[in-house]
Formats: sequence, structure tokens, C-alpha cells
Amino acid sequence: MRRALLSLLILLGCAPWNQPQNQPLQGENAPLTDAAPGDDLYIGLAFSGGGMRATAFAYGMLQELQTVQTGTPNGLLDNVRLVSGVSGGSVMAAQLGLRGPQGMQGFREAFLTTDGEARMTTSALNPLTIAKGIAGGVNGRDTFGRTLDETLFKGATFADLRRTGIKTWINATDMANNTPFLFSPETFDALCSDLSKVKLSEAVAASAAYPLVFTPIVLQAHQGKCSYREPDWLTAARYNPEATAAMRAHARALESYTNPDEVKFVKLLDGGITDNFGTTGLAVERARAQVPYAPLTAEEAVKLKRMLFLVANAGVSRDYDWTRKVQGPGGVNLAMSIATSAMAAASRSGYDSMRGELRLWESELIDWRCSLPLSDVRQLRGTTQGWDCKDVKLFVGEVSSSALPTDLRDQLDAVPTRLKLRPEQVDMVIKAGRLATRATPEFNGFLASLKANPVDARIQSGIAAGGRRVTPLN
Repeated sequence: MRRALLSLLILLGCAPWNQPQNQPLQGENAPLTDAAPGDDLYIGLAFSGGGMRATAFAYGMLQELQTVQTGTPNGLLDNVRLVSGVSGGSVMAAQLGLRGPQGMQGFREAFLTTDGEARMTTSALNPLTIAKGIAGGVNGRDTFGRTLDETLFKGATFADLRRTGIKTWINATDMANNTPFLFSPETFDALCSDLSKVKLSEAVAASAAYPLVFTPIVLQAHQGKCSYREPDWLTAARYNPEATAAMRAHARALESYTNPDEVKFVKLLDGGITDNFGTTGLAVERARAQVPYAPLTAEEAVKLKRMLFLVANAGVSRDYDWTRKVQGPGGVNLAMSIATSAMAAASRSGYDSMRGELRLWESELIDWRCSLPLSDVRQLRGTTQGWDCKDVKLFVGEVSSSALPTDLRDQLDAVPTRLKLRPEQVDMVIKAGRLATRATPEFNGFLASLKANPVDARIQSGIAAGGRRVTPLN
């Protein structure tokens, strides 16, 4: 008996703890992207979690955007200015943010049809696996994170995101504060840590670190190694009774990073635990905004006519396996059901809150535009010809399986939340992502709005000529 207990204790000490690799900050963190040139169109995308299924679904969405005829080879992908990702969706978000539309080329073969679990321990029957899971997690950063770095990101860091002009948010979960953790300059300012030197593979591995399957990604708080001053919005959130509970929690998390008595190391797990749609960044941007048009630049805000924000929901819409009998769920199925239910409820609430926030932002943006002197309009826009301060339309939609044919929806629900899928499953999920995008009312309303209104001439002619290069879905 003693030998068995000793063996168990030894096994419990075998969890592959991830040592922190983030570096102290010298100076301050720069914005993640250089300001993109102003345009009539602004597209934001948020990709949910769900393993390789979520990555393939997001890829299908991007393929569909690429088919819209705009006079350029990349269609509407050339107008994507913001992308956010959680868990499996963060892989596609990081790839798009790093390489832009060119990141679509060969992505299926380079990642979607590969074995993301090749270096992982996945057997639930191995006693060592069980022991590591109990101790904190089975797989460290050298498993999936290493695969990401070798197959996709090639050592790229957040400094490399500046090239495409696409603002990129990777979302994880701070387990101690029970809040979303955003890989952003503001978060890393509070940690006195240099975000530009953090590998993209590290952030995505943190975003996808499902509890027990993965050991938390660890960041060190380098308090006292920079001249940190908390932002004004954080101070306001602390004392403003009208601040939302989510913003107060986010502000409190940033505060804790500056206090060595509270936080020396931040432990990060799957972003889907607290925000499976990755919309926290938008709420933070609006809360911290000193101007009504944020997160746009003033130039973008004046030139803007149409904005599309699509949220990919690649989650399983239903699971009736254990509802056809009295028994169950139990064990692992019970735990998964509880976790999935909690994440789905939080995601729905977060999405509804985001829609409301964006509607308010649209109203504030119009008020700001209409208050501008014509001299400012001319300076920012280049001309006052055709200027209509109220000519701004925002479309916000959720791309999900709900609009798919029943047989395809059932097939999508049957795809496991794993990092390895069969090629035929990958292609089916890509197809589902494309069809779900086509069926999203807000996406079609956006396209109709482009056709009916004088936006960019190249896009106008493309929409008038037929709208999309509709390619076959095999």
C-alpha cells in the first residue's frame, strides 16, 4: 500500500509545468498593428472555440468572404481590419493576423488535415495520463504549441503582426481572476512584460489549453521593472457604479498583475471558459476609449460607410446521446455537459451584450461625424464631395449551424472537439462554415447594402455584377 501511495505521489509530480518565458518590458508596449489606411468598408471577425472543428469552420467563413467580387483576388478579405480568436478559432485568427489573406493559401494541407495531437498524450487509460491530469495537466507547451510553431507560425511573435494592418486579439482565461485574458499591449503593460517578444504559438497554445488535457501556460508578472501607470478607464471602472461587472472584473485582474503580494505568475487556460466568442477585447476597447470612434482611427471613422462584424459559433448545438434513456450523464460526460452548458450560456450573454455595445457605438459614431467641421472632414477624408455624416450602417451577425440543412447540422454536431480530424470531416466542416456564412441574414443584408449604396467603386461594380464567385461545395 505504501509503495502504491509513493508511486502515486511520484506520478503527481510529473505534470509538465510550463516555465514562464515572457520577458520584462523596456519602455512600453507599442500597438499591435500600424494604422491601416481608411476605407469605406470595415470587417471584424470573431472565431469561437471548438478544437480543429472551430479552425475549419472559420476557414470556411474566410473562403466565403473571399468569393465576394470586389475587383481584387481576395474579395472581402482585403477589408478585414479586426480578428479575434478563442481556442481552436485562435489558430485561424493568428494565421490571418500574421499573413493576411495570403495565409489562406495551403492552410488546409499545412494544418487542417494534419495531426495536431501528434506530440500529445491522449490515452485516458494510461495511469500516468490520469496522474498528470490530476496534478494539473497532461500536455505542456512542447506538444500542441510546438506543432503550431513548426507548421504555421515559424517562430513569429506579436511584433510580426504589424505587417498586415489587421488588429489581432488572442483570448485565454486567467484562472485566478476568473476573467478573460487578452494578449494585448494594455494587459502586458500591467505585467511589465514585452508583448512583442511573445511567440504567437505561445498565445494560441494558452487560448486552446483545455483543462486537464493541457497544463496552464504560465506568465511571470515583472512588477517594478517598468514605469507602469494604470489607464484612466481602469480608475474609472473602479469608482464608477455604472461600469459593467465584466469591466470591473477585467480592471481588477489588471490591478492584481501589478501587486506582487497577489500575483507572481498568471496561469492561463482555454479562453472558451470565460468568453467562447472572443468579444471581450471589443468591450475593453470601448470602455477605455477616449474618443467616440474607437477602436477605429479618426480617418477610418470618417471614411467608413459599411461595417460588418461576424461571430463564428462552431460549438456543438445539441447533444441528445444521453437524453434517450434514464441513465446518465455520468463521469466524463457529466463534466463535459456542465462545462459546455456554462460556456454556451456565457457565450450567448456575451454575444447579446456585444450587439448592444456595437449599436450604441454606431449611434455615438454618427453623432461624432455629424459634429465635425467640414475642414476636419476634408483633412481626414481628402474631400467633402459626397459627404453624408449619417451614411454609416453596421451589420452584426452570428454564423452558426442553426441555418444549415438538418443533415449537415447533424454531421457537424457529430464532429468531436479534438485537434485531429479525418480529411473528410475537415472538408465537411469547411463546407458548413461557407454555407452558414451564406445563410447569415446580416451578411446578406451587408451585401445588399453594398449593392444599393455608393461605396468603393471596385466593390460596387463587383456586387452589381453578381456579388459572389460562388464556387462548388464538394
